[in-house]
Amino acid sequence: MPKCQNCESFVTADYARVFTPDGVEQPRVCPNCADKIRDGAGVREARSKRR
Repeated sequence: MPKCQNCESFVTADYARVFTPDGVEQPRVCPNCADKIRDGAGVREARSKRR
């Protein structure tokens, strides 16, 4: 089962398939990461609090 590279939470295979490039099995951030968000090809600190 794929895990988030940031918080190491488990994510579904479908989430990993949609939000990672081909050949990468583990997403850089997931919905459980309140302090980080995806920004194009990178990851950045969230500018505002999430949730």
